[in-house]
Amino acid sequence: MMDAKELAKILVEARKNGGAFAKFPTDIPKSLDYSYHVQDEAIKLYGDKIIGWKIGRLAPDLHDLHSTERLTGPIFECNFQKIAKTNEVNLFNGGFAAVEAEYVFEIAKDADPSKIQYSQEEAAQLINAIYAGIEMAGSPIFDINSYGPTVVASDFGNNFGLILGEKLGDIENADQLSVQECKKYNAQSFVDGLLVGKGGLFSMPNGPLAAIAWLAGHLAERKMPLKKGQLISSGASTGIHDVNIGQGAEVRFAVEDKIMCIFNIVTREFKPI
Repeated sequence: MMDAKELAKILVEARKNGGAFAKFPTDIPKSLDYSYHVQDEAIKLYGDKIIGWKIGRLAPDLHDLHSTERLTGPIFECNFQKIAKTNEVNLFNGGFAAVEAEYVFEIAKDADPSKIQYSQEEAAQLINAIYAGIEMAGSPIFDINSYGPTVVASDFGNNFGLILGEKLGDIENADQLSVQECKKYNAQSFVDGLLVGKGGLFSMPNGPLAAIAWLAGHLAERKMPLKKGQLISSGASTGIHDVNIGQGAEVRFAVEDKIMCIFNIVTREFKPI
């Protein structure tokens, strides 16, 4: 297996220079531990502030193999936008890109760096608000998802940006994110005007608090505990919707059937500065 630092350098150079890979540049990693070692090294090389984290989900048949249901990757400040009339986003020419409607949670306080296990109630105490958001999934690796979670985790969790929309509500306790309460949050995604997915806040199995509880413990184990003000992109609520350079996307978020926020996205080719 390639040295983790060497692989991190290859992946980061492609991300910074607009490169692309027709196939993964080395053997597929066998363990997520190795993948997160690569990710940690890549974070150092990328050299930008982490403003949050994305959460993804492994295919159910892989949970036992990797002893987890989820994976994560950093969201960097240079790839962060707030909602505008139109948001332009960069795509790797020859790489992978997708639009994901996501519910984004704001971290209310620094997490205990020594705490590696959280209940859902304890996870609720870490957050203070929920926002509409768009994760722009993106990687120089053309078919990154086909390789499975170890490749996805090695390349920043297949993240290439976050667009933050309107605040949908304040969160004070776990009851506000119960199954019943989550039913009031809904989203729809369109690509080039065609409806490609519908979903809500409980689209991710076990709901958002289970995901945040996992993330808080996972990051503490990696010595990168959650920090006040960070944003957590909690999972694709309407699905993963592939987009190509030049395509447009629209995502609508509603609370109790009232439209709260509409994202209009225009894609363009990423070019290094």
